[in-house]
Amino acid sequence: MTPSTPAYTAMELMACVAARTLEDRRTVLVGTGLPMIGAILAQRTHAPGLVIIFEAGGVGPRVPTLPVSVGDSRTFYHASAASSMHNVMSACQAGYVDFGFLGGAMMDRYGNLNTTVIGPWELPEVRLPGSGGGNDVGSLAQRTIIILRQDKRRLVERVNFLTTPGYIDGPGARERAGLPAGSGPYRVLTQLAVYDFDEATKQLRLRATHPGVSVADVQAASGFNIQVADTLEVTSPPTEEERRLLHEIDPAGMVIGK
Repeated sequence: MTPSTPAYTAMELMACVAARTLEDRRTVLVGTGLPMIGAILAQRTHAPGLVIIFEAGGVGPRVPTLPVSVGDSRTFYHASAASSMHNVMSACQAGYVDFGFLGGAMMDRYGNLNTTVIGPWELPEVRLPGSGGGNDVGSLAQRTIIILRQDKRRLVERVNFLTTPGYIDGPGARERAGLPAGSGPYRVLTQLAVYDFDEATKQLRLRATHPGVSVADVQAASGFNIQVADTLEVTSPPTEEERRLLHEIDPAGMVIGK
């Protein structure tokens, strides 16, 4: 290892940043992969009172190791409730879900997500899995955290298909569409940086870069010009304890790697 080589991987860094975004004594509805790992890590560090919710019905578990899906039996381990998808989505609709944690194949400047098609709907280049619970979560959770890999094909001026609404086309658009006031995208996490959304324009704004990443690197990996916060931060690298816990959570290296 050379002095310039970090002691952590990009996946470890993203998992730690995801965990640090979550708050204690809140609820978070998570999907598979990094959102799960981030939530479990948060629960084992600064947010022991975080209530993790899984789409298949597990509410408030103390997950021992990384589940392979939202219906894995480990999502019910020491849970407060072994519920159902209907109850989970009803809780989201009722305003009981503080954070929704989503991924996406494509996102635009307003945080709208596409997980349906790449290219025109009538003759797409690629058909994707579709919404699943993504639209429900992005529409109804109080705050949505989005995690995706950033490049010009994924971070675009306008999504080919709006699967899950962000701020749609600007200020007031969610409310006009009948979505809960004050809800919407909160943070976006990529392998390069952390973003929030400008309060006035509801457009994506660079909040922090990861170590060794410049603003020019961020702009080069985007299909549009990204606003930059007045005070730009740099994310903190994973600690040795965080890295130890990550590999305890994901011992097979399914997401984090070996």
